[in-house]
Formats: sequence, C-alpha cells, structure tokens
Amino acid sequence: MPKINVYLPDDLADAVKEAGVPVSAVCQRALEQAVRRVTAIRETPLADLDGEPAGALAHFTAKARTVLKLAVEWARAAGAPRLGTEHLLGAVLDEGTNLALHVLRAMEIEPEQVGRELGRRTPEVRGADVSDSDPRRFDGPAANALEFAVTEATSLGHNYIGCEHLLLGLVTEPDGTAGRVLRSMGADPKLARRAVTAALAG
Repeated sequence: MPKINVYLPDDLADAVKEAGVPVSAVCQRALEQAVRRVTAIRETPLADLDGEPAGALAHFTAKARTVLKLAVEWARAAGAPRLGTEHLLGAVLDEGTNLALHVLRAMEIEPEQVGRELGRRTPEVRGADVSDSDPRRFDGPAANALEFAVTEATSLGHNYIGCEHLLLGLVTEPDGTAGRVLRSMGADPKLARRAVTAALAG
C-alpha cells in the first residue's frame, strides 16, 4: 500500500501524540470524503439547480447553489463554451449577500473594484467550437477551483461548501482569470484563509 507523508505543525503534532489520535485512520477517512466530493463535483452537470440538491450539490449551501446558477447564466450570456472561474467570481459578486463579499471587504478589497477588474481581464469569446459547447460544465480551472473549495472546507472542518470556500478555491487556483484578478488585488491564499476564519468566528 503506497504511503503519503503528512506534515503537521510542531504544536499540533505534540497534541496529537499526547491525545493518542489515530492519525492514519483520521487522515484516510478525511481523504476518502474529500475524494468523493471532488469526484462528484467534476462529474456534475449543472442541469437543474432549482430542484432539491442531490449528489455533489447536496454539500453546497443555498447561496453557493445560487452562485452556481448565476455562473451558468454568466457563461451563457458571454457565449462561453464552458463555465470558467471568471463566471464563478462574477456570480459571487452578483449574488450580493454572501460571506465571500464580507471577506473581500475585510481584506480591504471592494467587490465593485473586483467586478471592474474582472470585466477588464475576462477573455472575449470568439468563434468558440459550439459542437462541444456546454456552459453547464466546468472548464479545467473552474473544476480545479471547486476542488480547492472542497479541500478548503475540509481543512476548516466544515461539512458544507459556502461562498467563502468558493472564494478560497478561486484565490488558490493558479490558472483561471478569477484567481489572477483576486491575487493582483492583494487576496493571496494565506490572507484569504485568515479573513475567512475571522469572519466565521464573528
């Protein structure tokens, strides 16, 4: 059986030893759950976001599902062949009431400014291959951002995926337009994680 090394901060490693926590079993279970969620997200076509959430979407909060629905609309309106990170970020901004917006402001980044910069940097769609076009499916960076969102939620000990986790996924994903926009405005992953943790703590 292949081994995966897990590195812990010294204080956490000491606490784990003292408590006698079975690290291997805990890690294995967490990884199994994360892999199931990530695989389900990758395979989910966003066909029906109005009905009762099922499969991968069952872990998304109502606001996060609203963001996904708005992102599909953004992608369709842009004539994009796939739903990209720029559509996800635009939808987070459009939803208007989610925790991700509070997190951006806590990092002294105004959502309106993000929207303007996103508009400047969003690639224009020209002559897209419509034979394989489906804006209800994620492009590579968007799928990766959602996978990162799942990972961030898991690492925070959350059994749900909210807009704050989507924001962390977008900030962390290296190739998409949304991540480039957010990082250029000062939203690096470490700062964003601290801001999310502080926002959730009230």
